[in-house]
Amino acid sequence: MTPIQVGIIGCIILFALLLTSMPVAFAMIVSGVIGFAMIISPQAAFSMVIADLFETFSSYSLTVIPLFVMMGQVALHAGISKRLFRTTYIWAGHLKGGLAMATVAACAGFGAICGSGPATAATMASVALPEMKRYGYADSLSSGTVAAGGSLGMLIPPSVVFIVYALMTEQSIGSLFLAGIVPGLLIVALFCISIYYRCSRNNSLGPASAKHSWRQRFASLNGVIETVLLFLLVMGGMFMGFFTPIEAAAIGVAGSFVIALLQREMTSAKLKQILLETIRTSTMVFFIVAGATIFGRFLAVSRIPFELARILISLPIPGWSIMLLIILFFLIAGCFIDALALILLTIPIFYPVIIELGFDPIWFGVIVVVITQMGVITPPVGVNVYVVSGMERDIPLTEIFKGAMPYLLMLIVAALLMIIFPQICLVLPNLLN
Repeated sequence: MTPIQVGIIGCIILFALLLTSMPVAFAMIVSGVIGFAMIISPQAAFSMVIADLFETFSSYSLTVIPLFVMMGQVALHAGISKRLFRTTYIWAGHLKGGLAMATVAACAGFGAICGSGPATAATMASVALPEMKRYGYADSLSSGTVAAGGSLGMLIPPSVVFIVYALMTEQSIGSLFLAGIVPGLLIVALFCISIYYRCSRNNSLGPASAKHSWRQRFASLNGVIETVLLFLLVMGGMFMGFFTPIEAAAIGVAGSFVIALLQREMTSAKLKQILLETIRTSTMVFFIVAGATIFGRFLAVSRIPFELARILISLPIPGWSIMLLIILFFLIAGCFIDALALILLTIPIFYPVIIELGFDPIWFGVIVVVITQMGVITPPVGVNVYVVSGMERDIPLTEIFKGAMPYLLMLIVAALLMIIFPQICLVLPNLLN
């Protein structure tokens, strides 16, 4: 068999293993080893596995991931998310659908110190869902809002997905973080417009709550000071050149611990939980990265990425048409494969194509993240929907998916705007440069 034929068989094995519910990291490792052994040799395949696993778990560059994960965990257990939601509720709760808008804003704020979509969804589910239920919000609106709002943790910096994309493509982590800010705020605005429109047409979806005085509103701003300080400390220090991304992450962990100690929120039980969750999440990410590296080496020797790039570039259609085909692929694949795993699997294939076509790699990174955001709220994978369902078992899974669909439309609108107007993504990175 030719290397390309073996490559196709390896891809079929990968998807077959995924259909058996095997964890995506191990599915990539198994299919990558089998394919590499068939093309090169079994001995070379096993040597590659050992080398890649060691290289991944000892990588200094990847240290930034567990640090940002720990910062988010400390912020969660320090009660920052609760105070953030309370502030946004006081400012927006009196509007129709105001609590849902407050949830979206709180998701964006917590995403700015968390970096993970599912973690943001889980946190806000525990904080916001009981409040919305208490004020008579429809289950579809409240649960769908938390699931979709949680996806903002993937886009608003610091983002684990951006970090991995930057390391894979050798782009600046700082530039990608900056590129995610304006699109993140755009999506927050679109989500809030959608909520207000739907609740204005049907008041029973999200009735308005009591209106607070301006004095209460300004007094509540104490609840966002911690988030703003952490964000400015980490992102500001990195963009000003005071810290490298890894140093910024470490400073963020230290800052979040200081906040937790000052608020007297840190206990030995919480510290144990923080460490366990950090280890669990980081190990999962590291194994996915290692699995994608192994599978990527197999794809490289099969020459499938190079042949696919050659075919796409030689198509007698404009470059933007090829880009739309790539985006359509991400949209469909994101419904079946975890966002981080999808990016690790496909970037080695499509990145050379977009560079050859002359598209900006920073812009492409943001577009890919926004497209994969859609996958975390669409069936059958819809990881954020399953997270919310696990946190609130009284709400049927179908009801959460139903509530998330209007936000899917807003994400499509945001993606189209970023495709038509690339400066939405590039305005801040261009200012930095």
